[in-house]
Amino acid sequence: MPNGTEARASARQRLLDAANELFYREGVQSVGIDRIIEHAGVAKGSLYKNFGSKEELVRAYLETRHAGTSERVGRALTRFGTPRERLLGVFDAQGELFAQPDFNGCAFVAASAEAPPGSSWIGAADDYRSWVRGIFLGLAEEAGALDPDSLARQLHLLYDGAGLAARMDRDPSAAATARTAAAGLFDAAPKADRPVAARADG
Repeated sequence: MPNGTEARASARQRLLDAANELFYREGVQSVGIDRIIEHAGVAKGSLYKNFGSKEELVRAYLETRHAGTSERVGRALTRFGTPRERLLGVFDAQGELFAQPDFNGCAFVAASAEAPPGSSWIGAADDYRSWVRGIFLGLAEEAGALDPDSLARQLHLLYDGAGLAARMDRDPSAAATARTAAAGLFDAAPKADRPVAARADG
């Protein structure tokens, strides 16, 4: 039999799994605590013991989504050797998400739209946005862009637009279209004579 620590960990994971499924599919405000608890198959006290409130569960759900996206992008980038390929590889990773049968748009956009003023989960969404911008900024720097911040902002807009098109138009190929546009932006951007070395955390 699992000990108390294992049982708590199991209950926490079941609650996160239930939140990930229900919040992502139906929205964070339309899914009540009782549905999460029932779907997770845990005692009601488990939610408050592990998260304290629904708001903190939403924040943990978004942090889990962030971790999953980070892992997917990291795996994609290992497939490419040059800075240009790595930069465009971010859109390949995005396309993998769009192709999933349960794709329902950007979890962070949806949760932000439903967040009440001062909600703690806004911070989780902001952290994700900063991470995406940071990925593009780091790769633009590696590739030797003379104005990596400007290029990163443009690429981030393409990334956001692809996510919206994939959801609203039900078009998984939006990532490939964004990738083609990103290649054009990258190739047109002024570069230094020699790209910088890849960062160790890339």
